[in-house]
Amino acid sequence: MDGVDHFQAIKSLLGDSSTYYLIAVGMDSNYSYLNKHYAEIFQPIHGDLVGKNYAVTMHEDDLKICQVVSEKAFMDRESVFPATLRKHDGAGGFIITRWEYKAMFDENDEPLGIFCIGHDITKFEQISGKLEEIKINYSHSIRRYVANLLGLGKLILNAKDMQDMQDAAKMIVHTATDLDKVVKEVNE
Repeated sequence: MDGVDHFQAIKSLLGDSSTYYLIAVGMDSNYSYLNKHYAEIFQPIHGDLVGKNYAVTMHEDDLKICQVVSEKAFMDRESVFPATLRKHDGAGGFIITRWEYKAMFDENDEPLGIFCIGHDITKFEQISGKLEEIKINYSHSIRRYVANLLGLGKLILNAKDMQDMQDAAKMIVHTATDLDKVVKEVNE
């Protein structure tokens, strides 16, 4: 099965998808096919895209990624290659997309272009970023309490009298209570 046959099979499956984007870009770097979902999202922003250069939809810093991934796809025609790309959202921001690239060849083994299957990962990326931020914030908070507990344990080990041990025990209870609050916040 050549690239065109692969593309036709995938086109019949994903042409009307409401989740996945399916596009084809010819050797002239112009769109030659857009599935319904891609057209619904990006044509209101950029107009009719078929026949236009693919770069019109993208963040300029991501053009090199497209070039590198396309070259890989033509060099290893049996494989698909991933790329994460930012597409203009029409409001000054970007839709973050994840793609799989595959080179297309005709029956004479001549390159025809690239077809790509993609989807919007903007919300996933936003949530991942927030989770990373939460992880960093809470790890610092938790680490602070653990450091306090370790220090108080050393105080007890070196305590000379019962009053020093009682004072350290009170501080341990206070620190453990604060740590428990942080752990409950993490669970929420």
